[in-house]
Amino acid sequence: MSLTLPPLPWARDALEPHLSAETIEYHYGKHHLAYLDKLNELIAGTEFAGEPLERIIRSSSGGIFNNAAQVWNHSFYWQCLAPPGGQAAGEPAGELAAALTAAFGSIDEFRGQFTAAAIATFGSGWVWLVRTTDGKPAIRSTANAANPLTTGEKPLIACDVWEHAYYIDYRDDRRRYLEAFWHLVNWRFAGERFGGD
Repeated sequence: MSLTLPPLPWARDALEPHLSAETIEYHYGKHHLAYLDKLNELIAGTEFAGEPLERIIRSSSGGIFNNAAQVWNHSFYWQCLAPPGGQAAGEPAGELAAALTAAFGSIDEFRGQFTAAAIATFGSGWVWLVRTTDGKPAIRSTANAANPLTTGEKPLIACDVWEHAYYIDYRDDRRRYLEAFWHLVNWRFAGERFGGD
């Protein structure tokens, strides 16, 4: 049985004006789908056929890992974003807000460090807010398809810093993309993950 593309949690134009419908169309409808199609091609007839995506990521390497991780990373990234207002409004709350303040000194300092990590990530990759194995929030930068699933840390927020995530709207200006990203973070999703098992 082939893996399938999960639906977006919102309409393709729902993140405007920060991310355009055209960006989502290309990012989700072409890049994300291409990783999925390639993964299904690579795992057909192998030990990974019919396995959950997380197991494939933790047990594979090379092209299978790269495509599986990119499928998972993108599916997770869409959950980390929400239309402006509502879930994306304001700041983190509750247990997550307290943990971020304890770890970074303030929410603004966390946001600044996360943004700096995203801007400094060389080439293509991802920046993550994770819950470490000792239960504390931390920022991680990973290259290409790598993600925290392979280190035992729990992803809370992902920011895609591959150029295809922002080039249509912001060209090569990753800093402007990060400014837009903070208007879209789904803090409710991140908070629920931080507090859950």
